Amino acid sequence: MDDRIVVTGMGVISSLGMHLSEFQTALFDGKNGVSKLTLFDPESVTNNIAAEICGYEAHHFFSEKELPFFDRYAQFALISAREAVSHANLNFTDNDLAARTAILFGTGVGGQETQDKGYQRLYLDKAKRLHPFTVPKLIPSSAASLISLEFGVTGPAMGITSACSSSGHAVVQAAMMLEKGLVDVAIVGGAEAPITFGCVKAWEGMRVLAKDCCRPFSNKRGGTILGEGAASLILERAGHAELRNAPIIAELAGYGMSSDAHHAVQPSVDGPASAMQSALLNAELEPKDIQYINAHGTGTNQNDSVETSAIHKTFGDHAPALAVSSTKSMHGHTLGAASSIEAVATLCALQQQHAPATINYLEPDPTCDLDYVPNSARAMDIKYALSNSFAFGGLNVSLIFRGVSTL
Repeated sequence: MDDRIVVTGMGVISSLGMHLSEFQTALFDGKNGVSKLTLFDPESVTNNIAAEICGYEAHHFFSEKELPFFDRYAQFALISAREAVSHANLNFTDNDLAARTAILFGTGVGGQETQDKGYQRLYLDKAKRLHPFTVPKLIPSSAASLISLEFGVTGPAMGITSACSSSGHAVVQAAMMLEKGLVDVAIVGGAEAPITFGCVKAWEGMRVLAKDCCRPFSNKRGGTILGEGAASLILERAGHAELRNAPIIAELAGYGMSSDAHHAVQPSVDGPASAMQSALLNAELEPKDIQYINAHGTGTNQNDSVETSAIHKTFGDHAPALAVSSTKSMHGHTLGAASSIEAVATLCALQQQHAPATINYLEPDPTCDLDYVPNSARAMDIKYALSNSFAFGGLNVSLIFRGVSTL
């Protein structure tokens, strides 16, 4: 049986759209998903823009009976998982399949809406008690648990938390479980809903938020923009997918992980370079085999310069030939969901043979000297694409996908 790990389904909800088709259209049109925030009083914060999912109404997706159990971040997780499961033509009425399916779902900050409202009730409203479902709503494993309940999946299910690399680590953990034969299918991804008063104020304290837009790798960039959303992927061994006539979107050709052991928030060149080098080694590829990189690309001065240097260190003479873009310029920085949302963007790039743009790009920065696909998507041949996620604390993940045309 073919033991390669393949992607057979995708689902996504973000400021670029509430479904995969909307997301893909907006991605290649270069839509700006950032606007003035509406989830709380925008005048109460200095950085009052965000990548919100405009027009989202929870009752369109969930019943009144369900909603008391679901934090906003978990709602997004469920919506993306439903789309991915449908996309992959999975049916969990088969008890054997349900028992042989894993759920690994990442988040950086978990149920922020629940936590924020709870603090408001305690400290401002002087409430004597909190909602009885507060704990199960805010814990970082709640999304994985609710996906398990939704589909009746009885295999291993867990939350994965490693800041902005959370959902990338979820993908890798699932791949290793599949490679070991522990499960046959994995629902993996990440979700985040960090646009709350408390969370935005915390990020303002770090002085890394932009006040106008996110312009990664560009001169005069001013920082990142918080975004919300979720994405799910269905992973399985190719032989298993073929037996059930599942659509194969791409192969997860390789992955690499590393930690900087350098600083709590300042990035290093060595850690990200090590993750990319490990991914190439795992995929048995040479640097010249990669055509496109979906960069971590947060839009902060230090991160973008360090990632550029890490790409140079990894790819050497091939670095200038790479198309490198940051889709955070469109959908914002979705923290623990970033790896999965950007994995979907990378898979869309492979399917459409287009590199998404880095929008809002003004002019080159002396410390960022690669081809960042400025402002407009580009048609190009993409056989292998790499997606980077580099988290606070130096927690790094790189994923390599191979397009279906080369399988």
